[in-house]
Amino acid sequence: MCSPLAPINILVTIDANYLKPLQVMLKSLFLSSPSEIFQIFLMHSCLSPSEVNEIDTFVRYNGHSLFEIKIDERCFCDAPLTKHYPKEMYYRLLAFRFLPAQLDRILYLDPDILVINPIKELYYTDLSGWMFAAAFHDILLAKEINRLRFRKYDIKEYFNSGVLLMNLDILREQVDEQEIYNFIEENKNNLILPDQDILNSLYSKRIKKLDEFLFNYDVRYFKSRQIVAKKRLSMDYIINNIVILHFCGRRKPWHNNYSGAFHSLYKHYEKLTFNNQFHI
Repeated sequence: MCSPLAPINILVTIDANYLKPLQVMLKSLFLSSPSEIFQIFLMHSCLSPSEVNEIDTFVRYNGHSLFEIKIDERCFCDAPLTKHYPKEMYYRLLAFRFLPAQLDRILYLDPDILVINPIKELYYTDLSGWMFAAAFHDILLAKEINRLRFRKYDIKEYFNSGVLLMNLDILREQVDEQEIYNFIEENKNNLILPDQDILNSLYSKRIKKLDEFLFNYDVRYFKSRQIVAKKRLSMDYIINNIVILHFCGRRKPWHNNYSGAFHSLYKHYEKLTFNNQFHI
């Protein structure tokens, strides 16, 4: 049984392009769980001291703790990279190697997320026997395409890696780091969403399924699901029950030309984050 005062461990991995979105995500997390104590583990390879200090000051200003973990730039230096998918995305796959040994679990969160309801239920999901817990987006075409891309790995569901609860004890015991590097080398021309492709191909059978609607709601499908989906959620239900809204895809709510679902809600949290904020 966990003490009610035990901190909730959150992992983030970013480059300098995501400094502001990270702070919006963290602000939403802090506001949605005001009674929790958070330890934020920032894993990076190229942030400047002033950029790390900006995040540290922000986290401390909100009453929580930041722990910096700087990764050698040579780590994943040969892995496929794109403008939208920098090498920091790979760090979650080997996070167990760099995190403090006393941690037994941690929740990874992408910076393009809003946490709008308490995170505790998700964080304390029973992970007995599982490496991870994650959600997959039940979109038939996407599932079939990803199954065919990695047919030999027999992928049944294609899990989203943007919300990833990790069982660090099992990962330390069972993950073969070299297997990850070998997979990248063998499939580098076939990786579209690189970290997700690796996660699903190697470990999908060791991932506990989370409710995608509660814990990783893909906002891109809000309008279409209201029309044709087997599970339609009212706005009242979403605001009062869903824990995580995920702005998946290349179009992000902090971009000037964004006009997708929940844009106003994102701008609300952005205002709460930066208006009348502390001065660094």
